Amino acid sequence: MASTLRLVPQKPRTPTARGASRGLQAAVPDTAIPDTPVPGSAKWAVGGIIGGGAAAGLLAAGSSALALYFARRVITPVRVREEDQEVLAVIREGRGQQIILKATPDSTVEGVYGFFFDGGRGHARLGRVLSYSPAEQTVLRDVEAVYSGNLATARRGYWSGAVHPDPAAIGLPFEDVQIEVDGGTAPAWLVRAAPAADAPAADAPASDIWAIMVHGRGASRQEGLRAVRVARQLGLSSLLISYRNDGLAPSAEDGRYGLGSTEWRDVEAAIGYALEQGAHEVVLFGWSMGGAICLQTADLSRYHHLIRAMVLDAPVINWVNVLAHHAELNRIPSAVGRYGQLMMSHPLGRRLTGLAAPVDLKAMDWVSRAVELRTPTLILHSVDDEYVPYGPSADLAEKNPEMVTFEAFTTARHTKEWNVDPERWESLVTAWLRQQLAPRPSPAG
Repeated sequence: MASTLRLVPQKPRTPTARGASRGLQAAVPDTAIPDTPVPGSAKWAVGGIIGGGAAAGLLAAGSSALALYFARRVITPVRVREEDQEVLAVIREGRGQQIILKATPDSTVEGVYGFFFDGGRGHARLGRVLSYSPAEQTVLRDVEAVYSGNLATARRGYWSGAVHPDPAAIGLPFEDVQIEVDGGTAPAWLVRAAPAADAPAADAPASDIWAIMVHGRGASRQEGLRAVRVARQLGLSSLLISYRNDGLAPSAEDGRYGLGSTEWRDVEAAIGYALEQGAHEVVLFGWSMGGAICLQTADLSRYHHLIRAMVLDAPVINWVNVLAHHAELNRIPSAVGRYGQLMMSHPLGRRLTGLAAPVDLKAMDWVSRAVELRTPTLILHSVDDEYVPYGPSADLAEKNPEMVTFEAFTTARHTKEWNVDPERWESLVTAWLRQQLAPRPSPAG
């Protein structure tokens, strides 16, 4: 089996939920499932399966090892991103720069993106497509800014929806704060709401409501910067958090992702911090796995009644669906993929996966649990998302239209809806949140 799972774009399905018929526009993918070698303990899994003839035993052993390999890749954090985007040349044009890249599904989509190179130490902001040659498989793009590193020496890098390095890069003052979490403190950025004198009254209905930004799997708090301006215009302070195993917050004891089943406790800690600082309620923003984390927070946190609304971008609504999708794309037999899921969710699987506790995948299937979601939720999801299929997002909105609003994008791939069409993304979120945050009528009496 190849050392890196390749993600093949899924065939889009037709939107069915509210908002899907509106002008569809959008953005591009996240990281692949990280590499993890199959440990020697895989023998434990295959030992009880081998039976019958030697051929059957070998087949069972191979399937078991493949299932374990798949399971461990899902739950093991990746520390070094693969630099899978080739740089062909960097051209100086007057005072600016342009970059020639190998044409890929990411690099050929219009919009503004982050480009990380030199092991993530370099960071540039890439803008519009200037030219694209399908025959030569090259694309020329504007370089809008280089925040760190020497782009001229870059040969490879990776694509990202994280356009800016910190709030200062978008002209906003911020504070570095620490949030008490399991195992220590997690760093966060706090962007306070604009002073009342600086914000139009119509755009600032709720200064005592804070926005908490929850990034996705393999990403960082930079991901949430795309939503900070909207939050600030609405009078919200923004807390861009880190959480266990993301490289900034303390790692979990087992060093494994819980896919939302454990990370929600760090969001709960962030809500507690916001309340201590004067917040009365919060709005949760989540991207990809961050969406799954937000849903778990709204379900399990002692502060669930203080979550006024959620804005979820390309969220994982159903992990069983996502994992089956990745197994299929990587030509892993469905039975092997299901066995990998069983390893993650069964108590005996801990000896293989290294999880401290099994991950209850069924409890995180919000399509099945649609009627249980009682927090107003806006979902923005591209129909060509190759990493997290959009179908469960549409299904959730269809099953619970009272609480869930779904807005479909196209060409955005995974979590890049803002990058392709920031005006549409911001207008949708602003209008929906303004409605959710409007003062509630006083009880009669």
